[in-house]
Parts: sequence; structure tokens; C-alpha cells
Amino acid sequence: MPTSDKKLAYKARLYDLIDNYPAVLLITADNVGSKQMQSVRANLRGRAVVLMGKNTTIRKVMNDYISDNPGHPIANLISEVKGNMGFVFTQPNLVGEVRKDILDSKVPAPA
Repeated sequence: MPTSDKKLAYKARLYDLIDNYPAVLLITADNVGSKQMQSVRANLRGRAVVLMGKNTTIRKVMNDYISDNPGHPIANLISEVKGNMGFVFTQPNLVGEVRKDILDSKVPAPA
């Protein structure tokens, strides 16, 4: 069980997102600057929520969620939590639109 106030707040937020958004996209954020992440979050505001965090904390919270809600499909994502990745929580009817917006925000890396 997470013990610090920040971890407890993160746990509550992740539980809320899992409960309220049935669709989840996985994103990798390697070589993505803070300005680009900020613009992606702004573009998705109102349609999706981007969640980044410490992988160990995410895995711990997801395992706690699974123990409270056995058989929930979020269990399939625990093995994918590695590296510089995050989640985009959205509604099922907006997945295609949100995915397109994320892919459109890609910029080529400097040479």
C-alpha cells in the first residue's frame, strides 16, 4: 500500500481514471520534450486524460486495483508498464480521434 500523501493521491487518481474511462491507449514518451507533452495534453483536454508516472507505483496501484476488482481487463496492461511510457484514458467512442491527434503531434527528431 502506498504510504506517502503523493502516492495515495496518485492511487486515488488512477483508480478514478480506470473506473471512469473504459478505453486506454498506451504511449511512449522517449525523446519527447515538455513543450510537446504540454501541447498534446492541451489538445486532448476535455476528451482524454494523459497519465504519466513512476512505473513501480503504477504497477503497485494496478495490482491493488486488480485485487479489489478481480478479472478487470486493466490486468493485461501491467506487463506493458516499462520504460518511458504513459496512459491516455478516454471514452470508447473517441479512441480513433484521440489516437489520430496523438500521432499528428509527432515531430521529427533533430538530426
